[in-house]
Amino acid sequence: MGLVAQYGDLFHRISALLLGYALNPVETMLKGAPPLVVIGVVGAITWLGSRKIALTVLLAAMTYLIGCLGLWDKLMQTCAIMLTAMILTVLIGLPLGIAISRSRWLARVINPILDMMQTLPSFVYLIPVVMLFGLGRVPAIFATMIYALPPLVRLTDLGLRQVPGDVLEAARAFGATPGQQLLAVELPLALPSIMAGINQAVMMSLAMVVIASMIGARGLGEDVLAGINNLDMGQGVVGGVAIVILAIVFDRITQSFGIGKRARRGQSESLR
Repeated sequence: MGLVAQYGDLFHRISALLLGYALNPVETMLKGAPPLVVIGVVGAITWLGSRKIALTVLLAAMTYLIGCLGLWDKLMQTCAIMLTAMILTVLIGLPLGIAISRSRWLARVINPILDMMQTLPSFVYLIPVVMLFGLGRVPAIFATMIYALPPLVRLTDLGLRQVPGDVLEAARAFGATPGQQLLAVELPLALPSIMAGINQAVMMSLAMVVIASMIGARGLGEDVLAGINNLDMGQGVVGGVAIVILAIVFDRITQSFGIGKRARRGQSESLR
């Protein structure tokens, strides 16, 4: 409690910045966009990653189905929290995974911490963020970010370590600087593994967003929590179905980018 008393103003400023410059603009944009535009964007992103018409139509139709359940506004609230948390997760997890792949001693320090983070029950993450930031959407974002971070860090590290050594030697032989080697060679080759990490992070963040409804986070988790509190099976089932549909949409989109990249790379290598 001394930490909260001493640095309470700092935590309040962080909350205001996150709400004012990240979460509220994203939520306003999603809620202000016509539903057909949002569904079209989902379809366009799916097509960009998979190049499959059937999957594109299916995911767009599943997004439309959530709106048919009368949960469109809550869907946009959940997506806003998830997108904000995932942006922070990628901004922290990707550089951390790169740093771990470059340093053995840093890996020995960080890996036990990641093990602990993956072992702790998800409800445990709610305690410190509620203590520091109070109830609401901001602690939900931080809890989601922390919970989703380990798989992205681990799979980024794994993907970079699996880059073939002869490819790296060839890049150095052609005079590539470390930065050029990372951006032009290592990250593209490690992209399928990185996308798998993002996929796992998205699934874990969705699970945490639902749990975070207990601390005042708005969205689809509210209906599940209300169904439990009121013993209303119908409300809980409808909210749960919407969450399952959203999970499938996010899962297939993120998978399509990783699998599509790997397949296209395999086809280019076979043509050689």
